Amino acid sequence: MSKVRLFIARHGETDYNIKGLLQGRGINAPLNEIGQNQAKRLAGYLKKYPSDKLISSSLERSYQTAEFVQKQNGLVIEKNPDLDEMHFGIYEGKPFQEIDREIKELDKAWRSGNISQKIPGGESPQETFDRANRAVRSYIEKIKQGTLTFVIHGRLIRILLSEWLGFGLKNMHKIEHNNGGVNQLVYENGSFEPVYLNKTDHLKEFIRV
Repeated sequence: MSKVRLFIARHGETDYNIKGLLQGRGINAPLNEIGQNQAKRLAGYLKKYPSDKLISSSLERSYQTAEFVQKQNGLVIEKNPDLDEMHFGIYEGKPFQEIDREIKELDKAWRSGNISQKIPGGESPQETFDRANRAVRSYIEKIKQGTLTFVIHGRLIRILLSEWLGFGLKNMHKIEHNNGGVNQLVYENGSFEPVYLNKTDHLKEFIRV
C-alpha cells in the first residue's frame, strides 16, 4: 500500500510573467532576479521536509528553481518533459491583451466541460493531464512510501490538482497558484488528499498578487 507525501511547487518568476506574455511548453525562459529570490525562499522552506526524489520539468524556469532546492537537500534533479507546461500553441509568447478574446473563448469551452478542446497548434487540458498524471503516478508507484518533490508550472498545477481533488478539469480555474508557491498532498489508498494549497508564507516580500 502506497503512502507518499508530495510537494508540488511552481517555478519562480520570469520576465514573461512580468510582461504579461503567455508562457507555455514552447517558451523556455529563465528566472529573473525576483524568480531566483523566490526559488531561494522555496528551497529554504522545503529544507524542513527531506525528500526522496526531486523532479523538475525539462524547462529552464522549472529546472533553475529546482537547482536552488537541490542545494538544500543534495538530491539529483530528474528532468521529465511529461511535466512541462501545457502547450499553448499559436498563442505562446504573445501578450495576454492581444489574445484576450481567443483565451476567453477557450476558457468558456473548458468551463463548460469541453476539456478535449485543443489550443490551435497546442494541447487540450485532457491531453496535458493524461501525460503529467501518468508521470507523477509512475514516481508514486516506484517509491511506494516516502516524499516526492516536484517543481513544475502554474497551468499544469491547476490541471493536476483540479482532477486529483475532485473538482474536475472544467473547474481548474479555481486552483490558485503563485510563483514560488507550494502545495502539499498525501497520496494514500489510491487518492490524493490536500494538506495545504498554494502556500506562500515563505515568500514574504517576493510574492506578487
